[in-house]
Amino acid sequence: MVDVPGLDGLDASGQRVLVRADLNVPLDHGKVADELRIAESLPTIQRLRQAGARVVVMSHLGRPKGKVVEELRLAPVAARLGELLGATVAAPRDVVGPEAMDAVASLGEGDVALLENLRFEPGEEANDDQFAAELAAFGDVYVNDAFGAAHRAHASIVGVPARCTRAVAGELMAKELSALSRLLGEPARPFTGILGGAKVSDKLAVIDNLLSRVDRLLIGGAMCYTFLAATGGRVGASRVEQDQLDTVARLIRRAEEGGIALLLPIDVVAAEAFEADADHRRVPADAVPDGLMGLDIGVESVARFAAMIGDSQTVLWNGPMGVFEWEAFAAGTEGVARAVAACPGFTVIGGGDSAAAIRRLGLADQVSHLSTGGGASLEFLAGVDLPGVAALLKRGSPKGDHHEP
Repeated sequence: MVDVPGLDGLDASGQRVLVRADLNVPLDHGKVADELRIAESLPTIQRLRQAGARVVVMSHLGRPKGKVVEELRLAPVAARLGELLGATVAAPRDVVGPEAMDAVASLGEGDVALLENLRFEPGEEANDDQFAAELAAFGDVYVNDAFGAAHRAHASIVGVPARCTRAVAGELMAKELSALSRLLGEPARPFTGILGGAKVSDKLAVIDNLLSRVDRLLIGGAMCYTFLAATGGRVGASRVEQDQLDTVARLIRRAEEGGIALLLPIDVVAAEAFEADADHRRVPADAVPDGLMGLDIGVESVARFAAMIGDSQTVLWNGPMGVFEWEAFAAGTEGVARAVAACPGFTVIGGGDSAAAIRRLGLADQVSHLSTGGGASLEFLAGVDLPGVAALLKRGSPKGDHHEP
């Protein structure tokens, strides 16, 4: 269990509190298209407001690469945040410039400001000392509630907390770490891991770590074809990472030696082209005809996976089972999503496309934990120390001293 200092015991009254949130939401013609991450930030911000803090929120949006990109300004996010808070949110058009300084200086107790997009400044991704110092000057206390960015060693993630007298986790960060730590601690058994997505190379570290923890590992998505090929299956024109075949074969042997049930699809939906309306048909997973590519797992595979999921006490799912954005190849992902939602055990969706799929189906409230951080959750589950978490564990004083809550 990762035991980071949290908001409990923090006297925020009258203090300027810098909150690193993850408000990296999609915009559509200047409007927030998906407010999940904004909504997830509300408990921490509201708690600080009610405690009488002067709240200075900071976040990135998109990839402007150190330059001002008008379409990536945070004004629409500030407007929606204000609507959800029921309060005005000041939105300066710079990060550490005159407008930001004036906005922060004007805050009263319970007021909120949202600085401009952090990544407009090249010093953010470079973790520049001067930029981190300028940000830190806006706050007395630092709160990291941006789990989705915790795997980035950026100025707002590691540079700022090192310069504040207190550095603690927000409610969302604490919730994420608690849920994911539960998977890596002593999970209730059987513990079933479900992995999908496009590339097995993106998940190798996670698979390696999970093989010493799970009882079953179910593999779907495009990555399953590298597994199928490594076991001698014929996968037609399906995506195979040839340079990973030996590594995957070793993982399969390790699962067998460890008594881990590693399940691959037994049937798939294959198409003539990577197109939404391509002709397609169900074929055996290890005998995909030449010229066809697998784009989803089939109904028999869904039933087999669902049976395994159904009697699990702990479930982790990361990665879709097929090209779920296209209706013809969405059934596998939907079937797994419904099985996870129906499972009575502790269920975790590891962010990314899996989270999008289960939310699209209206099942998000039927899982135990829906992570907001795809990349961060993968690195955490792979056993990687996240820079944002490490910064909090240091308690963030200028001298590196430890401050008890």
